[in-house]
Amino acid sequence: MKSKRFVIALIKHETNTFSPIATPLSAFGHGNGPSYGKDALAAFAGSNTPFAAFLDIARREGAAAVTPVAAESWPSNAATRATFETLLQPLEAAVRAGCDACFLDLHGAMVVEGCDDAEGEILRRLRRINPDLPIAVSFDYHTNLSPDIVANASVITGYKTYPHVDMYEAGLLAGDILARSLRGQVRPVMAWGWLPLVSSIMRHAPEDGPSGDILAYARAMEKSGRVLAATLLPGFAHADTPYTGVSAVVVADALADNQAQAAAQEVCERMLAIAWERRAEYAFQPEPLAQAVARARTLGASAQAGPVLLIDHCDNCGSGGTQDVMLVVEEILRQNLDDVAIAPIRDPEAVAQMVEAGIGANVNLLLGGKTDMPSIGLAGRPLRISGRVRNITDGEIVFTGPMYTGLKSHLGRTAVLDTGRAQIVVTERHHEPFDLVIFRHCGIEPTKKRYLMLKSRIHYRAGFKPIAAHIVECAGAGVTNADLSVYRYRKLARPIYPLDAI
Repeated sequence: MKSKRFVIALIKHETNTFSPIATPLSAFGHGNGPSYGKDALAAFAGSNTPFAAFLDIARREGAAAVTPVAAESWPSNAATRATFETLLQPLEAAVRAGCDACFLDLHGAMVVEGCDDAEGEILRRLRRINPDLPIAVSFDYHTNLSPDIVANASVITGYKTYPHVDMYEAGLLAGDILARSLRGQVRPVMAWGWLPLVSSIMRHAPEDGPSGDILAYARAMEKSGRVLAATLLPGFAHADTPYTGVSAVVVADALADNQAQAAAQEVCERMLAIAWERRAEYAFQPEPLAQAVARARTLGASAQAGPVLLIDHCDNCGSGGTQDVMLVVEEILRQNLDDVAIAPIRDPEAVAQMVEAGIGANVNLLLGGKTDMPSIGLAGRPLRISGRVRNITDGEIVFTGPMYTGLKSHLGRTAVLDTGRAQIVVTERHHEPFDLVIFRHCGIEPTKKRYLMLKSRIHYRAGFKPIAAHIVECAGAGVTNADLSVYRYRKLARPIYPLDAI
């Protein structure tokens, strides 16, 4: 009996259409470019990702795993059409060569030149090659779901955690449903819905707003067997598209229940009803920056087990930020917080100066502020700062978890500037600090510091929340601002809450 052939691919980008950061082909692979074929398999096998789960499904089913491309970039502005075609063509070729099923690890908020719905285009083009191809897709929690995505996928699941520590599980669920359908054990049908609600990412975490109750209901419906999968997708507010909003998608088994479509629809509508009834809770109310830093200073003055975290959430590269806005750092230094570690500031020029000076040298830098943000009318403003070069590394790291456990990543050359009160990790490349290795690889033990400032929003909670004594959110500036009024939306479906009175 001929073994099955499964095509497994990863193409991921969360596109912040307001970001000034370009997305060249080299950005996929976090600076090293995409992986193809056996290199793609080797890069992600055994990791906490849907791609790895799909590989395990193929192994379980005795199928040959064909891995044409694995490409993921930090969030930034839209990629060019040429870059998109370079990523998509190997996948199209693999499907054209023939396969029994396709398993896709996609993001769900990817915009490319000339297309506001890149994932929808990927699925449409695969359908044109093989109209009957079974396709399972695992999506990021921040998906902006479109009609074309649902119409062209056989099975859809998404993460139920934020930080995303269940990526493997989400992929395993999608892959298992599709594999069972190939064996004739289930017949998946889907229902979905979308709300005119653009929600603040600062309110997406299950413990912070309505999402927790919605996800608990979704899990209960899955556990009961009423549906095979129920997924909430709170959306990505920094992508200006007609599809941006809160959505849900539910998969049920029409083989076991002739009312499966109705059951899926009912579960989907209940999930969205909770979100709409509690839509005001998806808005974020920031504390003034000086007040937040003063509060952190007071919290850090008392005896404690673990550091106080200061979260610079308006400039998070994990949502498309430049990672060089110095407003929060400046306020921390102005208020004389002591025993602070800060990570990371992206500034290749400053890194080059420190590398040239060498470890132990005293340097005077214009740090950060190298990037203008015309979409929100914000000019870059460097911070004049002096200190000693404490350490220099190549920036090659391996995540210790629980996010992306086991994967390698690349900060570029990295240098630590010690001002006396603060140790600042400066990198050549963007990187969100969700893993303690960001500090540990360059000789800083984060558990021993009084304060940690992190350029993150929610993902920091994966690695840093367990060690924190207190957490203070600091509203600085940047293209990941939680205040949606700073953005000039042009493509959103209007009216939409909270920008319009509905």
